[in-house]
Amino acid sequence: MTSLRRACVIPEKPCAACGRTITWRKKWERDWEHVRFCSDACRRAKKSVLNTGATLEAEILSKLGERARGATICPSEVARSLANEDEWRALMEPVRQAARRLVAKGVLDITQGGHVVDASTAKGPIRLRLRTR
Repeated sequence: MTSLRRACVIPEKPCAACGRTITWRKKWERDWEHVRFCSDACRRAKKSVLNTGATLEAEILSKLGERARGATICPSEVARSLANEDEWRALMEPVRQAARRLVAKGVLDITQGGHVVDASTAKGPIRLRLRTR
């Protein structure tokens, strides 16, 4: 007896705060269009993200605009340009979040070892580059 498998497409969308991928869940069936955040922490951080997120995204794009086409930057370059020598490390995760949001918008690629990686699951050192069309 053969079994038929249905091709099931699971909807996804990026978190408005951190840019990680939110995967559809059964409990969100009625409210899927209103789901914006991947966790309670992102929901609580939404005001700070809205205030600083645009600044970080603009700084990433500015740094990449100064480089040759196809060149990459390290997120620490952005953090160091916005904070003093002692405080830049605290900006690293917000810069990575801004980069993930730019990936979700289709503007940026996140790479490791020269290869494009999934923005939601990338761990370790990453590089940022403008997406080539």
